[in-house]
Amino acid sequence: MTVSTHPEPITGAAAPTRITSGTPRNRKSNREGFKVNWWLTGLMLAASLTILLPLYFTVAMALKSPDQIGTGTGLAWPNPMNWENFAAAYVATNFPRAFMSTAFVTVLSVLGSLACSSLVAYAIARNWNHRFFRGSFVYLLSAMFIPFPVIILPLIKQTALLGLDNPAGVVFLHVLGGISFNTLLYIAFVRSIPVELEESARMDGATTWQVFRKIIFPLLAPMNATVGIFAFLGSWNDFLLPQMMIADPALQTLPVVQMLFQGEFNTNYSLAFASYLMAMAPTLVVYILAQRWVLSGVMRGAVK
Repeated sequence: MTVSTHPEPITGAAAPTRITSGTPRNRKSNREGFKVNWWLTGLMLAASLTILLPLYFTVAMALKSPDQIGTGTGLAWPNPMNWENFAAAYVATNFPRAFMSTAFVTVLSVLGSLACSSLVAYAIARNWNHRFFRGSFVYLLSAMFIPFPVIILPLIKQTALLGLDNPAGVVFLHVLGGISFNTLLYIAFVRSIPVELEESARMDGATTWQVFRKIIFPLLAPMNATVGIFAFLGSWNDFLLPQMMIADPALQTLPVVQMLFQGEFNTNYSLAFASYLMAMAPTLVVYILAQRWVLSGVMRGAVK
């Protein structure tokens, strides 16, 4: 009997696993897809930081006295700081009443935009083979090419005849005016949702409304955030519609009420900027909380 001096290699499950550490060359090749362009990154960082300049200017002007505004540059930090400007602006604008009126218009505009635009987009996307729905889509898109100043006077006259010269009328026009753009965003997103999800639900006896409410609308969360932030910014900062539509001065929104600081021959910049800063705070909070969804919703809706 001969004994082999060269043992056979172990194969199968008993074979040990060879652990090799990556060579520097392999590790370098793995990082090639993640190169950082530091010059471009620095340029983009510097460009993004420019938004801090107008914010700093607003805060500095809000804390200055009229005498401090008349001397020096607008970028000089006030010393001493006049915190009483916020209290004076709070009283002058009747801030709680104007804030509630603005919040009423904004909240209902956002909810109305989400509900109406998503329903319209779902109906068009799932019935695209019908000529009526394709024509409806073209009709909605054509509304985006009509300048708003051209139709504002007829709209104001019609809303006054219908008794909608109040915040409710402003909400109605905000929702109606945003359907075209919002539907365009929603349709691209709805088309990316598999139809098989709806078909399985219908086989279980779900109606069209149940399919939309329990399946489609929850899946539209990124796009809902995108449309919601656009509707929020558009309604919260809107000046033209409330000024021309709301007949009762007691129901005016913050952007319109803040005009009282601008007289015919002078402007109280201290109180005006303090009021602007108080009105801007909710917008900053909402955008900071929802800004990560905005780009996500737009990018996911653009890919079918």
